[in-house]
Amino acid sequence: MILCLTFSLASAGADLILHNGKIITVDSAFSIHQAVAISGHRITAVGSDQAILTAEKGPHTRLLDLQGKAVLPGLIDSHVHTLSAGLSEFRAPLPPLDSFAAVQDYIRKQARKTPPGRWIIVPRTFPTRLKEMRMPTREVLDVAPDHPVMFDASYTVVVNSKALEISGITDVPTGILKNAQSRLKGLNTRDGFTPEEKLQAMEQMLQRYVAAGLTAVGDRAVSSEDFALFQKLQSQKRLPLRVVMTWRPTGDVLQQLRSAPYTTNTGDDWLKFGAFKQTLDGGMTIGTAYQRHPYGPFGKQLYGHTDPDDRGQLFIPPARLLEIMTAARDRGWQLTTHDQGGGAIDVFLDTLEALDRAKSIAPTRSHLMHASFQSPAAIQRAAKLGVLADVQAPWLYHDGPALEKVFGPEGMRYFFPLRSYIDAGVIFAAGSDHMIGFDKTKAVNPYNPFLSLWTQITRQTDRGTVIHPEERITRQEALKSHTIWAAHLQFAEKQRGSIEPNKLADLVVIDRDYLTCPQDQIKIIQPVMTILDGKIVSQLQK
Repeated sequence: MILCLTFSLASAGADLILHNGKIITVDSAFSIHQAVAISGHRITAVGSDQAILTAEKGPHTRLLDLQGKAVLPGLIDSHVHTLSAGLSEFRAPLPPLDSFAAVQDYIRKQARKTPPGRWIIVPRTFPTRLKEMRMPTREVLDVAPDHPVMFDASYTVVVNSKALEISGITDVPTGILKNAQSRLKGLNTRDGFTPEEKLQAMEQMLQRYVAAGLTAVGDRAVSSEDFALFQKLQSQKRLPLRVVMTWRPTGDVLQQLRSAPYTTNTGDDWLKFGAFKQTLDGGMTIGTAYQRHPYGPFGKQLYGHTDPDDRGQLFIPPARLLEIMTAARDRGWQLTTHDQGGGAIDVFLDTLEALDRAKSIAPTRSHLMHASFQSPAAIQRAAKLGVLADVQAPWLYHDGPALEKVFGPEGMRYFFPLRSYIDAGVIFAAGSDHMIGFDKTKAVNPYNPFLSLWTQITRQTDRGTVIHPEERITRQEALKSHTIWAAHLQFAEKQRGSIEPNKLADLVVIDRDYLTCPQDQIKIIQPVMTILDGKIVSQLQK
C-alpha cells in the first residue's frame, strides 16, 4: 500500500500536480513516488498518481504529465563566486586557455588592440590545467615585448620582462610572484564595470545557475559590494534563486565583526548569511596551499618552486586565527576557512578544538572549506567535533592528474576523500567553486551539478584516469551532497533539500533517470524544467 502524505493548504485543491513520473524524494527513507502536489510555494503531498490526483486535484489545479521523467529536489551548489563569474565574459567570451600556445595567442590578440605600455592580464588559469603541466615563466609571456603582461593564477601571478622592468623587480628572474601582486606598478585593478553592469552580470549568472538545475547557491566570499548587489536584486524582485552568503571581511576584521549588524541566518529563505570566512592558505593548483610536507621535486616544474622544502603559505598565524574565530563564534557565526592544504586543515582543526573546549562547536555547523588533502587523523578529529566539509569535484576532475605527479599515489590517497567522510560520519556539501566562464561544463570551475555527481561516483578525471576508486560513493550518497546535506550546511534542511510535505517547492525535472541510467550518462543529464518556490522558472527549449 502506498501512503499519500498530505497537508492541504486550500480546499480548492493544489495549484500544480506533477504526475506519471519518478519522484526521487531524498527523504530519510530515500523513497520513490509517482506524483507530487504543490500549493503556493510549498509541497503539499507526495504519493502515487491515484492518491495524489484523488486527494489534491481541484477545479483549478494545473496538471503536468511527466511522461515517466525523473524529478529531483532542487539542486544546491554550495560554493560559487557569482559576481566574478558573471563579469568574466560579460563583454566578450574567453578563449580556452589550455596551453602555452593558447596563452600566447591570447596575449598577441590583446596586444593588437591595447596601447603600448598598458597592462595585459591573462584571465585566471591554473598550471595544472595546461597541457605542459607547468607554470609559465616570463619568457612564455614575452610575446608582447611592448606591454607589461600578468598571468593570473590566483594567489600566484606570473609577469613578463616588461612588467618586471617597469615595476623595478630584479629578484624574481622567473617572473613568478607568490602573494606579491602589490609589487606590480601601474597595474589597474579597477574592473571598469558600472554598478548597473555588475547588477546585470550578477542577475544573469544566477539565471544560468537556475537553467543548470540549481535552486540555491552558496556565494562563498561576499564583500560589502556583493552584499549590496544581492540586496538590490532582492528588493527589486530580480533574485532568480536562493542565495546563502559567506561573509569574508578584509582589513580590520575584529572591528568589523563587532560592528556588523548581521550574523549567521540573518535574512530569509531567499537571501541570508551563512558562514564567516577567512582565507588560511593558498591554492594547490599553484603550489601555495599549506601542506604537511614539502611539495617535492615535481613542484619545481609544476609551480616553479625554488625551495625544495617549500610547503606553501599560511596566511594567518595560528594565534591570530584563534583570536578572530573566537570573536566570530561569540557573535554567533558559523565558522569556516579556506584550507586547501593538509597543514592548513590541521591549523583550523586546532582552532576549532580550542573553541570546543570552551563551548561545543558542533551546533554552529562550522566546516572545512576545500580540505583537499585530508588524513585519517584529521577526518576523525572533524567527526569528533561535529565539523562539516565543503567539497568541490572539479579539483579532482581537472587537477587530479597533475597533482598526482607532485604528490604520488600515496600522497593522493586522501584527496577529496568522500567515502572516508561518510564512513566517519562527516557530513559534506558539494559545490563547484565556479568563478570564471559562462558554460556550465567548460567553465573554471564547471558548475554543472551532474558532472559533479558523476565525478563523485566515478572519481574519473578529464584525462580518463581514475584516482583512488576506493573513495567512490553511491549515486544516492552523491545526490544527498547536492541536496539534503548541502541544505544542512546552510541551516535549511527543514525547508529544502528533499521533496516532502510542507517543504519549499524547489524541484528539477531531468531528461533521464539519474538512479538507473548508464553511469557515463550521469554527467550529460539535462534539466528539463526547474521549479522554484512552486513556479516553473526554467524550461529546456526544444
